[in-house]
Amino acid sequence: MTQQAAALQTYNNELVKCIEDLHSKRDELNRQITQEEEEKERLQHDIHVLTEKLSRVNESLAQRLAARATFDRTIAETEAAYTKILESSQSLLSVLKQEAGNLSKATEPRRKEH
Repeated sequence: MTQQAAALQTYNNELVKCIEDLHSKRDELNRQITQEEEEKERLQHDIHVLTEKLSRVNESLAQRLAARATFDRTIAETEAAYTKILESSQSLLSVLKQEAGNLSKATEPRRKEH
């Protein structure tokens, strides 16, 4: 029976060692799970912060794009009005020169013909 007892003791020792190895592997796995859960929480926090920041930037960008469109429209309208003023000034100057020429002719002393 001592041989059976020795074999049983050997099996028992091996079983205890296997169970300890399993506990050790489980503990290591649990440590890795905890690390990844912490990393996941950090990443989710970063995503939340970046999502809020992206929202603010998009809002600001939309306002700036609208302001730029207003500037573009105002500039185009002002340039068009300025062009019309220049054209009107040219027309006025041309008419004025023509009238001045006509007045000069009308006010010149007449030459006597012999």
